[in-house]
Amino acid sequence: MSTNAFVPKVKPEHVIAFGDAIFAFAITLMTISIDIPDLPPNLTESELLSRLYDMYPQVESYIISFAVIAIFWISYHQVFNFITRSHISMVYLNLLFLLLITFLSITTSLVINYGSYQIPYVIFSVVVIMTGSLLALIWWYATKDYRLIDKDIHPLLIRGIMINLLLVPFVFAISILVSFFNQDIAQYFWLIIVPLSIATRRKYRH
Repeated sequence: MSTNAFVPKVKPEHVIAFGDAIFAFAITLMTISIDIPDLPPNLTESELLSRLYDMYPQVESYIISFAVIAIFWISYHQVFNFITRSHISMVYLNLLFLLLITFLSITTSLVINYGSYQIPYVIFSVVVIMTGSLLALIWWYATKDYRLIDKDIHPLLIRGIMINLLLVPFVFAISILVSFFNQDIAQYFWLIIVPLSIATRRKYRH
């Protein structure tokens, strides 16, 4: 294959800068999906607290979604920290990944407004699975040819990053099954990602 095929069509730093802008936009879009109630001025303190407490499910869904996007943002930078050159195919995969990041904001709105139903959570989880799988695909594409990544990276670290990337879609796939039995447990099942990620990093760090 000609080495010209590996000449960066878009510089990695430009890819990262655009990605950061999309992540910021997605979080902003997610924030404005929270419905702030129109409170009358003559409420008592107890009535105000009651109205604010009614917003708890929306805030809870927002925090969960924010945490998921934050995990993707961290993983995104961990991936591109080792990518030194870009290929046009990888750029297209990156654009598709960022498109799914914006979809996370849309599906978060569904969860915030219809959190008592299972379908919005399943849709949100499916988008998370697709997003995480696509980021893993980007890493696989970059590492299948060492001319796209840092030459000093150890193969053990490459494997560890891949396993860490696959944790998110794996855990959310299980959470969909859990949601058929208990939706409240399913919404917090993703927290298992944290100890699994720590264990993976310790095992594969080099």
